[in-house]
Order: sequence, then structure tokens, then C-alpha cells
Amino acid sequence: MENSKTTQFGVHYMLDGYGASSNILSDKEALAEILNTLPSKMGMHSLHEPVVVEVGEKNTKDPGGLSGFVMIAESHISFHTFPKRGFVTIDVYTCQNNLDTDKLTAELTEAFQISEVDEYIKKRGTKYPTENIA
Repeated sequence: MENSKTTQFGVHYMLDGYGASSNILSDKEALAEILNTLPSKMGMHSLHEPVVVEVGEKNTKDPGGLSGFVMIAESHISFHTFPKRGFVTIDVYTCQNNLDTDKLTAELTEAFQISEVDEYIKKRGTKYPTENIA
């Protein structure tokens, strides 16, 4: 990487939502709709239809729920729901350096009817080359 210019590649946004609607967290169609509409609301581009699958009870920490994923041109959006706990954990990875995290938090809080959130925002690829190296 000597003598090459670099930039930040993107943002990894993570949200843990508490007190979320158990009805939404267990509704496969509602969750698929969130993954269908969120990318365009955030200026992203879906590459395929969302996938939402039922995940059964695995252990005392995981009483079951639904997991969802959509691949976007900018990377991906995924979540894991825990309806019996009113909890959802959400992951958005994008090459958008200017991701509007306030808008994203508002969209997710409304969509999942979350009452409290923990957010984590991490810069990714901080030494991404601005030009091809090969």
C-alpha cells in the first residue's frame, strides 16, 4: 500500500432493538416487506428478493424467531428476531460513507416498533485504495 492513496470503504451499522413488537418480529410477510422497502428508502439497491426464514428454539438464550437477509449492491441488510423477548438485532453494511444513520435508526425503530435501541457504527475499510493496484 506504499505511495497509494486510500479512502474509507463504508460503514457497518448495527442496532439492537428492545421492546419491539412481538407481532412484527414473528410476522414473516411483514419482515420481508421491511427488507423489500428499506434499501430504496436509504438510497440502496436490492439485488434479489429478501429471504426470511423461521429459526427454531436452539437453547435457553435463543427461544426461536425469524432471520432475514437481503443482498444489496452496496453490501447487505440482515436481522434476527426474538419475538418472545421483544428483541431484534439488525446489521447494515454499506459502502456508503455518508449513510444517514439517524434516518436509518428512525426507519428501523418505526418498522419494528422498537422502544429502546443500542446503536453501533463502525467505519470499515479505512485504507481502501482509491485506484486499482493490480
